[in-house]
Amino acid sequence: MGDQNQAILIVGCGPVGRAVGGLLLERGFEVTGVVRTRETGEKVAEAGIEPLVHDLDETDRPLPEAFAARRLCYFAPPPRDGVADPRLRGMLERLPAVENRRLVYLGTTGVYGDCHGEWVDETRPLDPLADRAKRRVDAEEALMAWREAGGGEAVRLRVAGIYGPGRLPEARLRKGAPMVREDQAPYTNRIHIDDLARICVAAMERGGDGEVYNVSDGHPGTMTDYFNRVADRLGLPRPPQVPLEAGSEVLGAGMLSYLQESRRLDNRKMLRELEIDLLYPTLAEGLAQGDSPK
Repeated sequence: MGDQNQAILIVGCGPVGRAVGGLLLERGFEVTGVVRTRETGEKVAEAGIEPLVHDLDETDRPLPEAFAARRLCYFAPPPRDGVADPRLRGMLERLPAVENRRLVYLGTTGVYGDCHGEWVDETRPLDPLADRAKRRVDAEEALMAWREAGGGEAVRLRVAGIYGPGRLPEARLRKGAPMVREDQAPYTNRIHIDDLARICVAAMERGGDGEVYNVSDGHPGTMTDYFNRVADRLGLPRPPQVPLEAGSEVLGAGMLSYLQESRRLDNRKMLRELEIDLLYPTLAEGLAQGDSPK
């Protein structure tokens, strides 16, 4: 596997993982990206990252040698059902013992639940509403239990909505799907994918052991404003607006679940402790970058 000190394993090497991997390669690390399919593995290889096809849900299989890396970025999502994350738990149970291991976990701000538009920092009690958020709370609990048992250092990132090239709601806008009325739209938070990649690297390098960081640009807006701005940027019609009471039949069940939560994320701890200067501190700057993925 090469120099263990220079080896980094990215578990879940999708667009964010590939962006992080590119930055790590520039720093001279040997980067391996774990994916579930050969098709994704080809994209990983095109990014210069060594692909490793392995399904974490096959818990009867031993973990490959690459999992002995001292630095591990865990970006894989939980399963789509239930309120637990057996995928992460199973991996942690099977990780080989390695001295000075360090793990960065990519989670979600959904663990805070509905905060009624209030500003939220990392001391806010967790109150997940949706099952998808409950799975993330379970993952954090598993990670911290692993840390307390001596598995290694752990840094948690609670990430806002990710946007950027290739990650805009273009398909929904092209379908003309409606959005909730502006006066009923909840606060939402965002982070540009390029900034997120830099934050993940900074968390690996400077994040405090056991710490958690809110990851956002610090300039929350409403969901409707976001869709309107993206539509304008792409030259598409703005979505028609409907009352929140229209429900999932009109808005869609997935979208409605997001519209029922409102919070504004305080990102000052992230900026201070991870020593981050954002490339795109506002949505306007992020959208001005362009809409074609790198």
